[in-house]
Parts: sequence; C-alpha cells; structure tokens
Amino acid sequence: MSEKEKEILEDAVKETANEAIEENNAGNNEEPELSPEEKLQKKLDEANEKIASLEDKYLRQVAEFDNYRKRTMKEKAELIKNGGERAIESILPVLDDFERALSNMAKDENSAEIMTGVELIYNKFVGILKQNGLNKIETDGADFNTDFHEAIAMVPTPDEKLKGKVLDCIQAGYTLNDKVIRHAKVAVGE
Repeated sequence: MSEKEKEILEDAVKETANEAIEENNAGNNEEPELSPEEKLQKKLDEANEKIASLEDKYLRQVAEFDNYRKRTMKEKAELIKNGGERAIESILPVLDDFERALSNMAKDENSAEIMTGVELIYNKFVGILKQNGLNKIETDGADFNTDFHEAIAMVPTPDEKLKGKVLDCIQAGYTLNDKVIRHAKVAVGE
C-alpha cells in the first residue's frame, strides 16, 4: 500500500471512530430507565410544585379580593359621609343671605323682636348643618392659608404683625367633614 492509500484509510477509520463516539454520547444523554419508586417520586415532586404554584396563586387572589373589599367599603363610607355635599353646597347661599339679613336687622332698632325670631331660626339651621358635618372656616386674625382661604385683596398695613394675616372676610368659607367645600374669600395684609 502506498502512503497515500494509508492516509486515506487512517482518515476513514478516524471518521468512523468519531461517528461511533458521537452516537455513544447521544445515547448517554437520554435519561436512564427509572425504577418505579423513582418514577413515583418524580411525579410526586411535580405534583408538589404544581400545588405550591396553585396555592400561591390562590393566596394572591384572596389578598387581591380582600383589598378590593376594603377599598369599596372605604369608598362607600366616603359616599355616605359626603353624600350630601352637593345639597349642602347649594344651601350655602341661603346661609349667606341669613347672615346678611341678621346684620341688617341689627342696624334697625325697630326690628328687634323680628330679629330674635330670625336668630332662633338661623341658630337652628346652623345647628342642623353642624350635625351634618358643616363647619365655618375661622378667619378672624388667622394666618393666611391657601388650603382654606382665597385672597381677594391685598391690603397694605403699617403694622408688621398684620402682614400675612386675614384682615377681613368677604365671604365665609366652609368645610364638610374636614373637606373644604368653599374657600373663605378674604383680604390679606401685606
């Protein structure tokens, strides 16, 4: 045999050996046959994983539903608490008119008896509104606060102590259950 033939033969043997090794390795990658106990253990492990996954999903759904229930109960309580807000807002101009009428009656000495009756009605009306959560925003000598006051005018003051203070209330402001439903319109010292 010539050298060339020997090389070709060696290459063919090497190639056949490599193919046999690859086939052997491919066969080794397959899982060996499991015993019945091992098969059962594998199925048990898979079932336990699925149970844990479903349990986690269930707990998340229960928590989500509980949060939903709490949120809707809170919203319902807010609606009940502030349900009359629109009605009370529409009554505020009547309350303003009552106060103007009382201040005008105080100027007229002849209407003292009528004023007493109107004051009783006014006090009863204000009492009912307070029972429903309506409170007047205090403005007398208060510091200006944009959460409760709306500045209509800035008035120059010679006294430093009055700067940033409410000097006059043009229109009363009100809160309903600690929520501002109308800001007090005020004049502020500068």
